[in-house]
Amino acid sequence: MPLSKAEAAKISSLSDINWDTWDPVDVATLLFILEEDRILLIRKLTGLGKGKINGPGGRVEAGESIEAAAIREVEEELCITPIDPVFRGENLFQFRDGYSLHIHVFTATSYKGTPTETVEALPLWFPCDAIPYDEMWEDDILWLPVMLREQKFIGTFIFDQDDMIDHRLQVLRDENYSD
Repeated sequence: MPLSKAEAAKISSLSDINWDTWDPVDVATLLFILEEDRILLIRKLTGLGKGKINGPGGRVEAGESIEAAAIREVEEELCITPIDPVFRGENLFQFRDGYSLHIHVFTATSYKGTPTETVEALPLWFPCDAIPYDEMWEDDILWLPVMLREQKFIGTFIFDQDDMIDHRLQVLRDENYSD
């Protein structure tokens, strides 16, 4: 069961949560399209993180696989279909207002269609060495470079609104990772 608002409001560090029994409010995905030395990001026009730059993604629907959700979200947000997504890692977010989110991160190096603006997202290509971290969530600068190196990771983060107040990032070897 997710933490109550009262329990979450008391959190000041990762050690305040039993991550073995932690249960998120939502399970979601991010799927980054990589093409040569550039990355397709979006400016979020709605929902959590509105106004920030992020990767396309969103909540997993009931009965939907995580990979299918990742593909569907990119299709909905950018009107393209990623081909052969590769799982890269997970991020666990606990917000002090009680909201919590478990995000599964994927990359793809090919897609069908043309990235197109929708009511949810504006597509933006950036060189991988010029990602605009100052317009993104604070945690992105920690794990996105790991993802770009094609290493698996698990991140745990505590946020108070837009401010990250604690974090841990584990870079994993493939043989040490299990879903």
